[in-house]
Amino acid sequence: MTLRRKLLLVALSTLALPWAGWLYVRQMEHLLRNSQEQALLAIAFALDRGLVAIGADMPTADKGWYVQAMPQPIVIDGNDRDWAPVAKWAQQPWDGVTVQLAHDAAWLYMRIHVDDGSETGSRIDAHDPAAIEADHVVLELARGNRQRSYLIASAGSGVVLARPLDARVHGLPDQISGQWLTDGKGYRIELRIPRAQAPDHLGIGVFDAQAPTRFDGGKPDLRPLLSLAPVLSNDLTQLAPSGVRVRLLSADGWVVGEGGSLLEEQAPQPARFPWLQQVLSDLLVVPTLDQRQHLPRDIPRLSTPDVQQALDGHATANWRGGDVPGSVVLTVAVPLDARGQKRGALVLEQSSQALPLLTNRALLGLVLASIAVLVIAGAVLFAFATWLSLRIGRLRDAAERAQRHDGLALAALPLVEDRDELGDLARSLSRLLESIGTYTEYLRKLASNLSHELNTPLAIVRSSLENLEHAELPPDAQPYLARARDGTARIGTIVRAMSEASRMERAIASADGEDVDLRQVVRGCAEAYRPLAAPRSLECLVPDEPVPLYGVPELIAQALDKLFDNAVSFTAPDGWIRIVLEAGPGEGARILVANRGPHLPESMQGQLFDSLVSVRGTGARAGTPHLGLGLYVVRLVAELHQGKVAARNDEDGVTFEVDLPGMRRQ
Repeated sequence: MTLRRKLLLVALSTLALPWAGWLYVRQMEHLLRNSQEQALLAIAFALDRGLVAIGADMPTADKGWYVQAMPQPIVIDGNDRDWAPVAKWAQQPWDGVTVQLAHDAAWLYMRIHVDDGSETGSRIDAHDPAAIEADHVVLELARGNRQRSYLIASAGSGVVLARPLDARVHGLPDQISGQWLTDGKGYRIELRIPRAQAPDHLGIGVFDAQAPTRFDGGKPDLRPLLSLAPVLSNDLTQLAPSGVRVRLLSADGWVVGEGGSLLEEQAPQPARFPWLQQVLSDLLVVPTLDQRQHLPRDIPRLSTPDVQQALDGHATANWRGGDVPGSVVLTVAVPLDARGQKRGALVLEQSSQALPLLTNRALLGLVLASIAVLVIAGAVLFAFATWLSLRIGRLRDAAERAQRHDGLALAALPLVEDRDELGDLARSLSRLLESIGTYTEYLRKLASNLSHELNTPLAIVRSSLENLEHAELPPDAQPYLARARDGTARIGTIVRAMSEASRMERAIASADGEDVDLRQVVRGCAEAYRPLAAPRSLECLVPDEPVPLYGVPELIAQALDKLFDNAVSFTAPDGWIRIVLEAGPGEGARILVANRGPHLPESMQGQLFDSLVSVRGTGARAGTPHLGLGLYVVRLVAELHQGKVAARNDEDGVTFEVDLPGMRRQ
């Protein structure tokens, strides 16, 4: 993380005070909400007792059939189009049976859809004596203590007449006509009954001849008829307080009465930041708002979780956002207790702008002050961090340039004249780079100086040993003479290696580039390495297209020789070596030399390509003198071609990568 980000995080600590203020405002708002919830719950329970006291027609504790009001008459033709406005609220007494009931000023309409999975089934007309054993629907109408049953069946689509199963009953219809429509999965029945003969209880039984036990064996389910009662709604309107909307629900959630209105209060004065107040209201006043808790006015049934809890006997309270921006609506639902029986629920809604207004004003002032302090503190810290980062960046860039130049040309760093901690750091780094540069220059010239200084004494020792070979020496001195010759040979090998490195440095410094196809250079070297790599496996992968590069092919071959020699040294006889050439963008290229062998030590990977540095141990060939100059030569060749060299450990070996963008054209 950058210094600027760290200081900005420090600036965020100033949010501790507004956070504490927010907690205080939240607690205050929570107390206000609780008090308003308790007040509305008290109104709901009082309204419950008031309905019982005035003897209002309360819903029963049993489930009922809900009848919805239709704005226009329904045509009995078997078509679903007239039922579309109330299709969402269809009732399903059994799986596969759908019932819809509606009424207008003159008629009670009924639609029954039976999905028995059969297109034809066992269908007989209702007046056939065997119809009771075929697919049929039984209607049971009850009005007061009077009751009559009817059988409805048909052999096919068309007009259907219900057959009375009981004797004539005064006040109930003698005949019910309708429409029977057979579809691909069952049948649909549309009926209508005059309102003057409409029952107050209705039973519907469906019999499936192919599965007689299905649909409870065709036994009618007698339930009371429920609808939005004008008298009960008027009672609720008279009892409801101002600004409170009340709905009375049956035991299964149907709205049987509603009164009052949800009036949106006007704020004492318009808000200066209405959008911000809306955000604060959503986050603070109703932080757990679920839009599904919204209770529209014109729906016949309520089935939200809080309403269901009230129907189960538990009072609930719920907050939601109001229709007017910045307002909230409190909804409470209490069980309806009529003489010890749970007969439904009362749902009360009250809108308010005072509660969010109080909390929003307090929180708005807190937020604006906090934002101002945070912006000022953040700007100051950001400016300071930017100035500090720029100074540190200058020091870092100078140190990296000095590292790329081995600490020689850029020992004088910026900020050395400053009188703060960064100035002290710059002066310390400058002294360190001077020491490193001097030592690096010494290491660079060490090989050349040693090779020059050792040639003369080595020639003296070698000539002396040759003279001793012609002298008569005792037999016990011959082994010592042989050891001296071997040691001289090894010293000569070391001196030649140092001389070769010095020559390579001079050759690299004076090399001239040319346009070359690097693919031919790599392929030619690989073919020459195959006898030397045996019995190891050698694989060479080069592109099919030419790989152009402006450089020195002899030096690239020398670098490839060093990498191959290094790979052979660390690869077992049954191992493998892989040389890969990859074409880069433009004229650039990359050479990869991988081998199966021991991994490089992590602590030395940054120094592998320095002069006189070697990490050879038990993994290399024994008895071979090594001064750590090979990889140093590879580095010099890569830098001549404006590239770099790197090494990494793979899963089963080591890979050296040499990037060669190409020399600068003169």
